[in-house]
Amino acid sequence: MNQRKVLGLGGATLVVSVSILVSRLLGVLRETVLAATLGVSTAGDVYRNAFVVPDLLNYLLAGGFLSITLIPVLSRRFEAGEDQQAWQDFTSVFRTIGIAIVALTGLLILAADPLVRLLFPSLANTDVATIVELTRLALPAQIFLVLGALFMAVSYTQRRFLFPALAPVVYNVGIIAGGLIGAAVDEPSPHAFVWGAVGGALVGNFAMQWLGAKRAGLRWRGGGSRDAVRQYLLLALPLMIGQSITVLDEQFPRLFGQLVGEGGTSALTFARMLNMLPVGLIAQAAGVASFPFLARLAARGEVAELGETTLKAVRTAAVVGLGATALLIATAEPLVRIIYQWGAFTGEDSRLVSGLLLPFSLSIPAWAIHQVIGRWFYANQRMWTPVVIGTTVTLAAIPLTLFAADQWGLPGIASASTVVIWLYTLVLTGAWVKSTNRLLGQGLLESMLRSLPAAAAAAVAGLWVVGQLGGKEPLTGIPALIGGTATVIAVFWLIGRVVRIPELVRARTA
Repeated sequence: MNQRKVLGLGGATLVVSVSILVSRLLGVLRETVLAATLGVSTAGDVYRNAFVVPDLLNYLLAGGFLSITLIPVLSRRFEAGEDQQAWQDFTSVFRTIGIAIVALTGLLILAADPLVRLLFPSLANTDVATIVELTRLALPAQIFLVLGALFMAVSYTQRRFLFPALAPVVYNVGIIAGGLIGAAVDEPSPHAFVWGAVGGALVGNFAMQWLGAKRAGLRWRGGGSRDAVRQYLLLALPLMIGQSITVLDEQFPRLFGQLVGEGGTSALTFARMLNMLPVGLIAQAAGVASFPFLARLAARGEVAELGETTLKAVRTAAVVGLGATALLIATAEPLVRIIYQWGAFTGEDSRLVSGLLLPFSLSIPAWAIHQVIGRWFYANQRMWTPVVIGTTVTLAAIPLTLFAADQWGLPGIASASTVVIWLYTLVLTGAWVKSTNRLLGQGLLESMLRSLPAAAAAAVAGLWVVGQLGGKEPLTGIPALIGGTATVIAVFWLIGRVVRIPELVRARTA
């Protein structure tokens, strides 16, 4: 194993948090460019919809879970001192997945037209034709994303986080650069943004991850047994055939937005993107950083420490998640105006998107909880539990979202998203508590109950300050955003100290 210094859990969380912050800020800039050039329009909807089929390919191969699936396999080898066998296992898995992703990409390029027409029956033929063209352009990026995720697993196993952390940063830079170059050369169009996404995936998610894995000690070794591939596929199979609501939640605005007319997909995506900013900083950072440590504890059979480490991470993430919800509720309108209300994005669009952000924001604590607890199951190689729960909730989410869209339009779709994320989180948490110790569940519940009054009071106080300082133009919203943010943080902290939320102190080192 590579013997250079590696990060502890606190340092890993800091690196991942900073990188996610940079990535999410670039994501905000990306959405600002999209808002200014394409706006809440058919062109914006077409761009979003072009990624539905490529993303489905990624889900089919459990692309978002490739690192999660491979890390326990490699960790057990390294913990046993079997470094040579670990590299043989990696080489065998990489070869198998590489052949599969290239073959499936080619197949979907050929089948793009009927698939797009099946997924978007409500759209005009001209829009469908454009989506087909962009889908075929975007599909090769999945090769880079999937194979790059395997390289990331090597870095994560060695507890090296820098190169994986840079992947979304470079990816977003590619999209922004593509869109700006396209707008400078010709009229703004979705095509330039898609080209940028492909370039960003090639550089950030593939080339840089290969370099990071190489620096983490990657060795290509032939002669691996089929047992390694079989073991990997058995772990990945539940993630491949089961489609969790946490994965498909991003696709729901694209699939159901077409039901509410022009610009519906864009409006939902703009709102969800802002909601996922704190989700990334809190939930994903906690989950990504903690997982290699949880996997090692599981590999060593240290059950008690595994449970306590998971509880510490999930309590901190849940408390901070409640604070983030209060912040978004209070500052939704000035935040949307400052970030989006430029160019083709109008004041009316701001009111629409800020209204959608409110129901989305209520999901942040749920994201924070399940991102950590789900990784407890993955660390123990119990892949079926979160997938069965997630797939069942997804099946329930489809009729619920259709009903909500019919009754309440765009706000109904956003609210349904939050309801199903909470449903998934509650059931998954119940399974975790049943599998570990009831006291762990009581610890999480205590943190939530102590934090709720602090979050509620902070949201109310922040809303009042924003109402006093708010303006209708982007720049006039800056004082409201600053004042509302400061008020929410201060009130949440002060009341949190009164009710004695210990995680407010622990969050600095978690």
